[in-house]
Amino acid sequence: MEQRISLVTLGVADVGRARRFYEQLGWRGQEVAETVFFQAGGMAVVLWGRPKLAADGGLDDQGSDGFGGVALAQNVRSRAEVDQVMAAAEQAGARITKPAHETFYGGYAGYFTDPDGHVWEIAHNPGFTLGPDGALILPDFGAAAA
Repeated sequence: MEQRISLVTLGVADVGRARRFYEQLGWRGQEVAETVFFQAGGMAVVLWGRPKLAADGGLDDQGSDGFGGVALAQNVRSRAEVDQVMAAAEQAGARITKPAHETFYGGYAGYFTDPDGHVWEIAHNPGFTLGPDGALILPDFGAAAA
């Protein structure tokens, strides 16, 4: 299996509401057969009805909107950009779960949930490089130990 992710699919209660939320953040989606696709760098974020996603995966959806152990993250270029994205998310209807703050790794980050409870972290990490297209380039963690 190649080490990459092509799509992240979010099961949502109302595809239209979810699409409006992400479009209020400046994302542009395309809808096909009650499914919305957003190009997100070299991958895509997909909004699909939660019951359809559960059925497609052969799962029994328990309807729990509690923390599922997964957080999506977007790294940005500055602390000011963290604040801007967090404010835009709140205005679009997000629930801020942890306001932007100084982090243990010398960065700055905050958390919110979208209208379906999906957790997002918005972070500025001065140890990570972002390419011109926003792609994250991890440092060589082994080089620091040498």
